[in-house]
Amino acid sequence: MSVGQSNPGGRRLVIAVVVAAVFMSNLDLWIVNVALVDMGRSFGVQLSGLSWVLNAYAVTLAALLIPSGRLGDRIGHRRVFLAGITLFTLASVACAVAPNLGVLVVARIVQAAGAAAQLPTSLALLLAAVPESARTSAARGWSAVGALSAVAGPVLGGLLVSISWRWIFLVNLPVGVLAVVAGLRVLPHPPAHEREPIPDLFGSALLVVAVAALTGALVEAPTWGWTSARTLGLFTLAVVGSVVFIRRCATHPNPMVELHLLRIRRFAIANVATVAFSAAFAIMLLSNALWCQDVWHYSALRTGLAMAPGPAMVPIVTFASVRLVHRLGSGPVAAIGSVLFGVGLVWRAVLAGVQPDYVGDLLPSMIIGGIGVGLGLSTLIAAGATALPGHRSATGSAFINSGRQIASALGVAVLVTILSSQASVVHGFDVAWLVAAGLCVASAGISLTLPGAAQVVPPEPERVAA
Repeated sequence: MSVGQSNPGGRRLVIAVVVAAVFMSNLDLWIVNVALVDMGRSFGVQLSGLSWVLNAYAVTLAALLIPSGRLGDRIGHRRVFLAGITLFTLASVACAVAPNLGVLVVARIVQAAGAAAQLPTSLALLLAAVPESARTSAARGWSAVGALSAVAGPVLGGLLVSISWRWIFLVNLPVGVLAVVAGLRVLPHPPAHEREPIPDLFGSALLVVAVAALTGALVEAPTWGWTSARTLGLFTLAVVGSVVFIRRCATHPNPMVELHLLRIRRFAIANVATVAFSAAFAIMLLSNALWCQDVWHYSALRTGLAMAPGPAMVPIVTFASVRLVHRLGSGPVAAIGSVLFGVGLVWRAVLAGVQPDYVGDLLPSMIIGGIGVGLGLSTLIAAGATALPGHRSATGSAFINSGRQIASALGVAVLVTILSSQASVVHGFDVAWLVAAGLCVASAGISLTLPGAAQVVPPEPERVAA
């Protein structure tokens, strides 16, 4: 039993540090989306260029989450977690002082590396601090922290952007410093597995190349042309990179992604459903921020206030649905949530107009969607995170979040592609919302096949050296 488990006071301090770090990294998602329009005005760039502020972060995070989780398993979750907070905080300052878009994107890549180190290890530290019987509740609470940050994110982001978009990154500085100072004193030392080798870093690079190439092709195709040499070249690079990446994971002795974990049906299905849901979520988040500011001409602060009711529903529904999950099972609850989130998107596609109608249009959509996220995404993340044994908790968490980030990058790329391809701005948003709703239907169908009980991790197959 860890110190955190035997000492309730110490457990509360551990939870406070973990929550602060996860809150900080999740807050960044909402704040940056609200601030994107002001960044574009500041640097004089279009949406296709601006999208890399989001996608460079998401792609880097996706590629580094699993190696960071494995590194935490190997050398200690506490050490990697604290290093991640430090790097994220320093990179946030670099983002705040960036003189141009290029420097900002590079700083966002470094920021993502810090987030990759802290996110999977944060769950591992949390699970090490609570009794075995409380693991599922702890995992749901961990995922709900993102929802709590989503409540504060739009409003705080809008408030800070009204001063300057640069302040959205500086807000991370005090939180990061306090988390590191407190973490050095109270975080537990779960046993590390020193003999476990570092995962294949070249595989991480292949994943970056593949996802970045696919994202770039989708974003630039409306400008370059779908059959242009550059677009086809990027699509080809994405396919080749993906094939080589999967091949390397299957044959390398220490792969970035342990493909044998996908034999655990509960883990595999939860991940696939989460990917579909997360792509729809990314489309919703950025499209609503752009709609409010570019179509309804809301200020950043008013946009944040308008979007806040949706995320405000998520933590309430997440905690209230625990008994429902025990009664119905994770699969049906996640399916209901996915359908509700899709209903919120269809609501926008049907009712949204250029004349602002917040009460009849955006508000109901955000509330319905927030309920859907609380039932769907939180349940899927918890189901996947608890499908693996404790010694693989960091790796499992990294796997899930890596898929979410890839889906987010592709969701943003799809939105940018649709908006750039449509002559009518309103029609472009309508198409994007319907595409996202279709992803929700897919997530619901996949969720219904989710098994009710976690399975034992199958033995790792013998590998042929690459």
